[in-house]
Amino acid sequence: MGSSSGTGVRSVPPPRASAIAGWYERADLADAFAVTLPGREPHDLAALAERSLRNPAPWFGLAMRLRDAAVRPFGVRTSRQIRDHLRSRDADRIDFFPVLSRSEREIVLGKDDRHLDFRLSLMLTARPDGRKDLTATTIVRCHGLLGRGYLAAIMAGHVLVVRSALRQASRD
Repeated sequence: MGSSSGTGVRSVPPPRASAIAGWYERADLADAFAVTLPGREPHDLAALAERSLRNPAPWFGLAMRLRDAAVRPFGVRTSRQIRDHLRSRDADRIDFFPVLSRSEREIVLGKDDRHLDFRLSLMLTARPDGRKDLTATTIVRCHGLLGRGYLAAIMAGHVLVVRSALRQASRD
């Protein structure tokens, strides 16, 4: 079940070299998880991001339907509404995550909303043994009680989703 390299997903400090490092200080949530990718060949970050975010574990679809049903009464956009909005604008996105920036070693996704702002960085870093780590860093800044309540409600699921996405990305 993890990568063929034998190294599982692990919690790590948010990387200081990330484009979103300026968000760490005032974050209501700042976490990072990493997985060592198999092999030493070059890895295509865009392909890794697509693999991890577009094809989540089957249970994730059910979790998103529950999330969407729970947030709809509070005026928070559903995942379908976000996806449709981005599609109508022909925006750069990975599934329903808007892409804010891309480089060879980091893709930053995110959205600012009235309840909270979030950033997700997917970053490739070199290891001393010549392999690469893929690190997913999530930063959330809440606006008011509704944002904090939402964050508290999704926190356990968030960790499961990030770990699952990294495992998916690290598969050969």
